[in-house]
Amino acid sequence: MIKAELKNYRQSPRKVRLVADLVRGKDVGRAISELTFLNKKASLQIKKLVESAIANAKHNFKLEKENLFIKEIRVDEGPTLKRFRAGARGVAYPMKKRTSRVIIGLEEKNSGKAEKVEVVREKVKKTEKTAKISEKEVKAKK
Repeated sequence: MIKAELKNYRQSPRKVRLVADLVRGKDVGRAISELTFLNKKASLQIKKLVESAIANAKHNFKLEKENLFIKEIRVDEGPTLKRFRAGARGVAYPMKKRTSRVIIGLEEKNSGKAEKVEVVREKVKKTEKTAKISEKEVKAKK
């Protein structure tokens, strides 16, 4: 998995997750085009992060952009800046300025791992179906 990371991004994780959820699991080219026209502040930073991950894939692993998709994108909370604002009658009101940490993982579409995972999922579904059928047979015999 090819990774890239954005640390101490000065926007709350709740707002950044809205953009991250939009591109999760999509093709890299499609994700970049959607982020280009999205009207959110975090879209520019996540677009840069995706492009950085693509550059990592090209330079480090000699992979092509067309074969990549966003397998994982995670938005965690970074360090919170605690500030105070002056209030009425000499009171100080606390403010929490939150930061985000975004981690993105790309993977190749045609890798053998993805195909193996699909085969395993199909086998699990088949065994679940047979287990349900056998439970019905046991109840019918009683």
